[in-house]
Amino acid sequence: MRAPIALLLFAPLGLLGQGTAKNSCLDCHGMLDGAAQRPALLAKTDVHTANGLGCADCHGGDRTSDDPGEAMNPAKGFIGKPARTAIPKLCAHCHGDPNFMRKFRPQQRVDQFELYQTSVHGKRLASGDDNVATCIDCHSVHDIRAVKDPQAPVYPLHLPETCAHCHADAKRMAKYGIPTNQFAEYQTSVHWNALKVRGDLSAPTCASCHGNHGAKPPQVESVAAVCGSCHVLFAQLYQKSVHEPIFSAASGGGGCIVCHSNHGIHQPSTAMLQGSKAVCAQCHDAGTPGANVAAQMAGWLDGLDAALKHSESVLASADKYGMEVSEAQVRLGDGRENLVKARLALHAFQPEQMKKPIDAGMAIANETLRAGQAALHEKDVRRMGLAVSVVFIGITILAIWALIRRIEASRPGASAPAPK
Repeated sequence: MRAPIALLLFAPLGLLGQGTAKNSCLDCHGMLDGAAQRPALLAKTDVHTANGLGCADCHGGDRTSDDPGEAMNPAKGFIGKPARTAIPKLCAHCHGDPNFMRKFRPQQRVDQFELYQTSVHGKRLASGDDNVATCIDCHSVHDIRAVKDPQAPVYPLHLPETCAHCHADAKRMAKYGIPTNQFAEYQTSVHWNALKVRGDLSAPTCASCHGNHGAKPPQVESVAAVCGSCHVLFAQLYQKSVHEPIFSAASGGGGCIVCHSNHGIHQPSTAMLQGSKAVCAQCHDAGTPGANVAAQMAGWLDGLDAALKHSESVLASADKYGMEVSEAQVRLGDGRENLVKARLALHAFQPEQMKKPIDAGMAIANETLRAGQAALHEKDVRRMGLAVSVVFIGITILAIWALIRRIEASRPGASAPAPK
């Protein structure tokens, strides 16, 4: 009869962490072929192996015995392959013990199992559903790597794909009625672009919004708070807007996702305010006060953006010709900052507040444009002056040449030119 898993889970901690001792498990499996050999090969890169832990710390048994029957003796805690439903608790035996973890990672949290029990995965597992994700589905099994390891499946660059292994699998998600297009939509988002294209490891991934060990979908009432954890100023302005009570949980709204979506968040533009694909048009018919205000704000933003780009182009042209426009170029940065402020103020949906940075930005755009145009005019004046100077110098050279010829011709004994 096999020993219960509790025999291993409550084994004295003194029996754990003895990876420096003989490990007959690796010795034996290393000589086998195929799937039986694979754990021994993978264990070489495992973070537990690196910290001196061995196979018996998870699977039980006697690592010091070369006798397979003795090494895998249930009386010595051998459990073989743990049941999926037992894996989180098995991992928590070490990762939930602060005294044990202090020996290896004093700073690491030890409440992962408690969080997991509050998650959608944990609750379904507790009900007997072993199809849900457990520790090994996210962290792997015998080749578990530290989270900061670039090859770890939970490293930020790989985390979306790791979640997608289950959540993009239509067959696996069918019993839950969950969509499987989240990852595909996320790959079109600004967050994915920041993560994969720019390599920004701080860019939002699945865990940023859903949590990791305590993963669950944000409810309507918490969407704005989730987005606001990164977009703080946007959230503060939105809370003061006319839309906040309309799209709040009490009204059955969706907060930020009403305009920006959730997984497929695209780069915001004024096309969201007006035009055939305008988000505002979903609620505000053309010609209504709301639609008119949205169009007005879009016009302001596009106008300031165009003015700044025009000024930037003129300054770049002047700089190309070697004119001194560095002060104006620095000043242009202030104009761009006002454009950002205007886009930020948009979330309060108070036109008078948005108009302030728009006006300030337009003033800077006009100021820097004049500086660029003056520099180009000065360039033309210099060129004209240079042309006049070149002509004058040429005339002077010719006059000197003619004078020299006259002097040479008037010298006594100068021979007359020979007849042809």
